[in-house]
Amino acid sequence: MGKPALERPLGDDEAMATARNLRISPRKLNLVAQLIRGKLCERALAELAFSRKRIAGDVRKALQSAIANAENNHQLDVDRLYVAEATVGKALVMKRFTPRARGRAARIEKPFSHLRLVLRERAEVE
Repeated sequence: MGKPALERPLGDDEAMATARNLRISPRKLNLVAQLIRGKLCERALAELAFSRKRIAGDVRKALQSAIANAENNHQLDVDRLYVAEATVGKALVMKRFTPRARGRAARIEKPFSHLRLVLRERAEVE
């Protein structure tokens, strides 16, 4: 018995990697995701290596993982890969309190984010 296997959510020319619970707000992470959307993987890695954003290192690590998945699990050509999707989602939000004047307290929110990268192989140009 058992459950039937799920169909693969991606195409045959796609590979995916996710980075979950990154300690940054989704709004800031999306700025870095916008840098690499639609670019060749080689170019995206170079942009992330020289980006001054703190989270760029974690995004680069996720992109390298997606490239490794494409090469080892799906036998895709690394030189023709590009970032088809880079989606950012909300994760948990830690709530903390800090003391303020006159005995009051103010809430501090520490948001987390999820990152999902989908790489696709470009069709050969004839």
